[in-house]
Amino acid sequence: MTERAISLLDRLIATPSLSRHENATADHISAFLEENGVVANRCKNNVWAVSDNYDSNRPTLLLNSHHDTVKPSATYTLDPFKPTHRDGRIYGLGSNDAGASVVSLIETFLRLRNVPLNVNLILAITAEEEVSGKDGVELLLSEFKSLEMNVDMAIVGEPTGLNAAIAERGLMVLDCTAHGVSGHAARNEGVNAIYAAIADIETLRNFKFEKISPTLGDVKISVTQIAAGTQHNVVPDRCTFVADIRTTDAYPNVEVAKIISSLLQSEVKPRSTRLNASVISAQHPLVTAALRLGAKPFVSPTLSDRALMHNIPALKIGPGDSARSHTADEYIIESEIEEAIAFYCNLIKSL
Repeated sequence: MTERAISLLDRLIATPSLSRHENATADHISAFLEENGVVANRCKNNVWAVSDNYDSNRPTLLLNSHHDTVKPSATYTLDPFKPTHRDGRIYGLGSNDAGASVVSLIETFLRLRNVPLNVNLILAITAEEEVSGKDGVELLLSEFKSLEMNVDMAIVGEPTGLNAAIAERGLMVLDCTAHGVSGHAARNEGVNAIYAAIADIETLRNFKFEKISPTLGDVKISVTQIAAGTQHNVVPDRCTFVADIRTTDAYPNVEVAKIISSLLQSEVKPRSTRLNASVISAQHPLVTAALRLGAKPFVSPTLSDRALMHNIPALKIGPGDSARSHTADEYIIESEIEEAIAFYCNLIKSL
């Protein structure tokens, strides 16, 4: 049965599936499910299926991972779209992030879809995760809501070494603009927008949010870009800078943006407030089941689709190593897939 999962992974690696261009891999996943007796549903490039014994009176567990990839690194020495098996490893773009989780969750679903469980299963292999797109898991969850299908909890398949990511920081990028008045530098005219920006940057550098998350700690603020001026002898009337904000569950992103905007003289515009921090309780059944199976809890430094699963307790856990993601000659170890399938099955049966 593990060979079945590895065969599907080979097909996915061999099929380019860059974010927002995942149509072909969605076709492969749909066809694979149908070949194995599952009714596959499609919502754009998201593929989903429901366990055979679905009962609305039982809680529902979502099995989610993503089939889109980033662009291959220029330093690949192997063909990123050719699955290469060598010394127990499978090389290829998306093998680790998150193809191994995709095929492990699909195999888990195939094994358990007819088994009596305390939960319903919904398999959801989604698109646009690498770009936090709006036509990925967020769209699919909206589709479920319209179908009156509640999701009570989720497993998010990402490379964690089968350890339990109980929390992720949120992300918000702020575009800030300081305004001044242009003038001739030699005559000390005008109001220098750079100086106004510097004052605001110093404010951000020294500011501490009042509330601290017990799990994620402080909200982190980093100014990462700045731009101003047209030539050396003109006092600039405009200076832009970018602030990278890593948020916690102590504040929703919308509130963080409002607080920062109230502190600064500069104009503040969030690019998006969608990617909030997420934390699952250490006492949630998904967490306690994972820990009983030997998983170690940790706080993940990377974002995933769990950031878009608003108010759904979600545990990020899967085969592979996050350090291999987005690297040249990305790979997964075959035994990691076998271990993940067994882990997922045992976790779900124990709920």
